[in-house]
Amino acid sequence: MNYQIKASSTSNQDAIIHIKESNIDFGTTPKSANTLPNPAELFLGSFAACMLKNVERFSEMLKFDYTKATLEVNAIRLENPPRMDNVAYNLTIYSNDKRLNTELLKKNLEKFGTIFNTVKLSSTISGIVNAVENI
Repeated sequence: MNYQIKASSTSNQDAIIHIKESNIDFGTTPKSANTLPNPAELFLGSFAACMLKNVERFSEMLKFDYTKATLEVNAIRLENPPRMDNVAYNLTIYSNDKRLNTELLKKNLEKFGTIFNTVKLSSTISGIVNAVENI
C-alpha cells in the first residue's frame, strides 16, 4: 500500500494538510498556538486514528459490538535530539457485549497497528484498554 498527502503554507500564516477530500488546518505561527493543532498533536492524532480504526476493524474480526470508543493519548517531547517519547494511551470501549475481550483487543491493536508499530520503533508506548458498560 502506498499513501500520499499534500500540504501547503503561506508565509506568516498557518498551514493546511490536504488528504483526499479533507483539509486539516494546523498551526505554524504563534498566533494559533492555542487554537490549531501543532505538528506534535497531529502526530498523536495519527496514532489515535490508527488505534480507533483498528478498534472498528477488530470489532468485526473478534465479533463484538460496541457503541463508542474514546481514546486519550499523552506523550513527552524530549530535547536532545528533539523527539516524542513515553507515549501513553487510555482506550475506553463502551459495550455491553460479553464477547469483548479487552486483553485480546489490546494485543491485536499493538501487534497489527501500522502507526502504532512505526511509533514503537522510536518511542516507548504504554497503554490501557478498558471496557465500560453502556447505560
